[in-house]
Amino acid sequence: FFFFFCINYQSLMNIAVFPGSFDPITIGHYDLIKRALPLFDKIIVAVGTNSTKSSLFPLEERLGWLKIVFKDEPKISIDHFEGLTAHYCNHVHANFLIRGLRNSSDFDYEKTISQVNQIISHGIETVFLISNPQYSHISSTIVREVIKGNGNVEPFLPKGVVILMKEDE
Repeated sequence: FFFFFCINYQSLMNIAVFPGSFDPITIGHYDLIKRALPLFDKIIVAVGTNSTKSSLFPLEERLGWLKIVFKDEPKISIDHFEGLTAHYCNHVHANFLIRGLRNSSDFDYEKTISQVNQIISHGIETVFLISNPQYSHISSTIVREVIKGNGNVEPFLPKGVVILMKEDE
C-alpha cells in the first residue's frame, strides 16, 4: 500500500522544469525561477547540453553555480540532460515547462517550441512568465560578450555566481 501511495503522490505533484544553457545563469533567470516557486511543488532547473552549440563555461561549472544560487531552496533541484527537453520532462515526470519571455520575439519562438513539446510529450504545459522590466534586456549571450570584453558583469549575475567568478580570476 505504501509503495502504491508513493507512486500516486509523485504523479499528483506539480513538477516543472526550467530548462536552459545557463551559460551563465543571469539575474533574469534567477528572478523567473524565484517567481515560479509558489506555483509548483518542485522545480527542476535543468542545464540542457546541445552538441552543436559550444559553451563558454563547462557544464560542471554551470551546475555548480546553480547549486550555490539555489542551495537554500528545498523545492528546487538541479540537473542536466541531453536531447529533447520534452523527453527529459517525461523522464522526470514533469508536467510543466517554465519559460521566460523578454519580448515579442521570445514569445513567437517559445510559442512554436511549446506547441511541438505538447505533441512530443503528450500534453506537457508550458507556463510563460514575463520578465520584469529591469531584467528584460539581459540575456546569457549579452553577458558572455561582457565577460569576453572584460567588462563588469556584477549587475547581470546572481551574487553567488559573481563571487565564484571572482575566485576563479
